[in-house]
Amino acid sequence: MGFILVEELGKEREYGLDLRLVAGKKGLGKKITNPRIHKLGLALAGFTDHVQPHRVHLLGNTELSYLKALPPREREEIIKKICSLEISCFVFAATQSIPKSFIRESEKASIPLFKTGLMSDFFIQRATKFLEQRLSAATSVHGVLVDIFGVGVLILGRSGIGKSECALDLIMKGHRLVADDVINVRKVSPSVILGSGFDLVKHHMEIRGLGIIDIRGLFGVEAIRQRKKVELVVELVEWQADYDRLGLEEQGYTICGIELPMVRIPVAPGRNLATIIEVAAKNHLLKGMGYHAATELDKKLTSKIASTVNRNKPHGDEIE
Repeated sequence: MGFILVEELGKEREYGLDLRLVAGKKGLGKKITNPRIHKLGLALAGFTDHVQPHRVHLLGNTELSYLKALPPREREEIIKKICSLEISCFVFAATQSIPKSFIRESEKASIPLFKTGLMSDFFIQRATKFLEQRLSAATSVHGVLVDIFGVGVLILGRSGIGKSECALDLIMKGHRLVADDVINVRKVSPSVILGSGFDLVKHHMEIRGLGIIDIRGLFGVEAIRQRKKVELVVELVEWQADYDRLGLEEQGYTICGIELPMVRIPVAPGRNLATIIEVAAKNHLLKGMGYHAATELDKKLTSKIASTVNRNKPHGDEIE
C-alpha cells in the first residue's frame, strides 16, 4: 500500500470532505499510509499506546465535550501529550469550537489540524472511501484505454503497431477515449482495476503524421471519459502462421495482482482492427452473460460426432 500527503487530503473535493485548515500548515507534507480513520477515544484519557502514526485522527462532539469537561490544567497536559506523538493530522468533525490550546499545540508540533462541517459518521464514511481509492495499488501501462459498448478495453502492443490509429477509428465509430499512451491504472477493490489518464496529456493522442491531437476539442465531450473500469485487454501482435482459430484457449493479463481476460489480435494489411475489437467487446459481454460461442460450438460438434459413432456401431445380432 502506498501513501498520500496530508496536503492532498485537504485539497480533496470529489468526496465532499469539506475540510478547512485551521493550524499546522508546515506539516502538510506528512504522509498518510492507512485508510482507516482513528477516533482518539481513550487517548484523551491519557492512554496513548495505540495512537498510530500515519493515520487521520478524528475528534467529534463527544471527544470535544469530554475535553471541555476536564479541569483546565489536566486538559492542557493531555493535549500536549497527544501533540507530542507522531501524528499525520487531526480532523475536528463538530459544530463546537476547537480548544485554543489544541490549535496552539498543533501549530507548535506542525501537525495539520482541519475542521469539517460533516458529522463524524459521514466524514469517516467518505474519508475512508477516498483513502482506500488513493492508497490502493497502482501502476502505469503503455497503451490505449477505450470505452467500447460500456466495456473498458485496454489496447496493448509494441510501439508503432497502430494502437492509437485503431483507437481513433473506434472514436470515429462513436466510442469514447479514456487515455492514450500512458494509462494510470489503480486497484480499487479485490477484483476491479480503474484506468485513467494523466492530467498533463489527458484526452490527447499522438497520431504519426499528424502529431498531437485533442480528442475533446475535435469530437466533443461525448467522445471522452475521465476514468473507466478495465475489463478486457486486447493485444495487437505481428501476424504469424499459427493461431488459435477456435477461441477455446482462454488467456489472461495480470495488472496489480488482478488477472483480466485477454485476446491477441494479429495485425495484417486489410484487417479492420477497429471492427474486430468491437466484436471482441461484444463477445466479452456475451461471455459475462454465460454464453461462450466457441465452447458451445465445440459441445455441439462433440455431441454430433458421438451420436454418429454410436449410430454406426454394429448391433449384437449383426456380429457373426
